[in-house]
Order: sequence, then structure tokens, then C-alpha cells
Amino acid sequence: MKRRKGGQLDGYVLEAQIGHLLRRAHQRATAIFLAELGEAHGVTPTQFAALVKLYALGEQSQNELGRLTAMDPATIQGVIRRLTARRLIVRSADPADRRRARLRLTPGGRALVERTVPLGFAVSARTLAPLSPRERAQFLKLLKRLA
Repeated sequence: MKRRKGGQLDGYVLEAQIGHLLRRAHQRATAIFLAELGEAHGVTPTQFAALVKLYALGEQSQNELGRLTAMDPATIQGVIRRLTARRLIVRSADPADRRRARLRLTPGGRALVERTVPLGFAVSARTLAPLSPRERAQFLKLLKRLA
């Protein structure tokens, strides 16, 4: 591979690559999330996703919750452990299959979701603020296709 003027490698510019741009956008969204919800409410984006899904759908198995929130087994396990320690969710054995964990929100978990969902909307609005309303709709539509 040939190195060219300006540090480019045969036209490859890191800052123009999709993975790099998605990572930077994700970092921005995460920083906004943590500013809005993390400090005041002590939740991470993955914890918030798990709480919101349990609120919306009710009791779920740990595996199903991981799939619904696009988390790998190790990540969802850590999220569940931390939310359980904070008494935001409770874990119980599935009566049909004792190997399976069933998860549901506690009253404190429900209250936290109800307090923070409006902030979740604010996070999305702040993240997308550089775009016009039309660009926001188009960007989200395209991003859903990629995801």
C-alpha cells in the first residue's frame, strides 16, 4: 500500500469511513445521554434500554431482554446484575424452566422509567439538533435500514 501526501493511504481517509463516523456519533449521543440522565439518575444507556423495554413489555426472560435491546449475553448479564443491586428489577426463576431467569421492574424501577422517559426524548432531540426536521426523519429512516 502506498502512502501519499497528507497521510492518506491510497485515498483512505479514516474520518470519512462509516465505522469511524458512527462511533463518533455514538460517542456524542452517549455524552448527551449521560449529561441528561446519567448524573442525576445514575443510569447508563444500556440500563435505560433494559428498563424501558421491561416497562413497555412487562416480564421478560434475560435472554429475550438481551435480544430486544441488542445486547450480547455478557453485557445483559452485567446490566441485570447492576439493576438488581439497585433494586430496580427483580429476578425470579421461570416456573416452566428453572434454568431461565424472569425479570420484571420493581415499583422503584417503574417510577424511574416514568421520570426519565421525557429526558430520553430530550436526549434524542439534542443528539439530532444539528439536523433539520426533514434531515432528522431521513437520517433515522436510513439508520434503521442499516441497523
